[in-house]
Amino acid sequence: MKIYTKTGDTGTTALFGGTRVPKHNIRIESYGTVDELNSYLGLIRTQEIDPRSKEILTQIQDRLFTLGAILATDPEKATLKSGKERLNIPKIEEEDITLLENEMDRMNDALPPMTHFILPGGNTTVSYCHIARTVCRRAERRTTLLNENEPIDERVLIYLNRLSDYLFVLARKLSKDTNAEETQWIPKKL
Repeated sequence: MKIYTKTGDTGTTALFGGTRVPKHNIRIESYGTVDELNSYLGLIRTQEIDPRSKEILTQIQDRLFTLGAILATDPEKATLKSGKERLNIPKIEEEDITLLENEMDRMNDALPPMTHFILPGGNTTVSYCHIARTVCRRAERRTTLLNENEPIDERVLIYLNRLSDYLFVLARKLSKDTNAEETQWIPKKL
């Protein structure tokens, strides 16, 4: 299989189902941002972090490939003529969302309570988590815009929302694990 097809040379790309759209189409922006997020999660996963976090990040990366495939499918061609779904893969399910919530609860139980906003940073790994969190928020914004024009499964939106929260809590956990300082944002008095 060749990596280059030359079919995108004119600024268009194909969705699953064959529909060609401009590369700046909001659907492409949505799953492209999810792909960017997935790359950052791979970067975090290769850092010196605990095995449980690595395992969860691997599961999340798998789910993001699924989420990207859902976003990359033309809704008008999501069902084949035979009546079967074009994507023959597990969808985003409630259990995927519950996993993120349970992991956040587990990590949060071991963290000091937050009393202020926290400035992103502390060390490289924690900073990667904060970058991933902001990319996740961008993916969520792009996907909600797509949803306004072409409704998508609400679990996709919920998953992205929960994932950005998970990445924030993971950043705090990794700060604690590595004894990195959490710098609180305390607004200056006028």
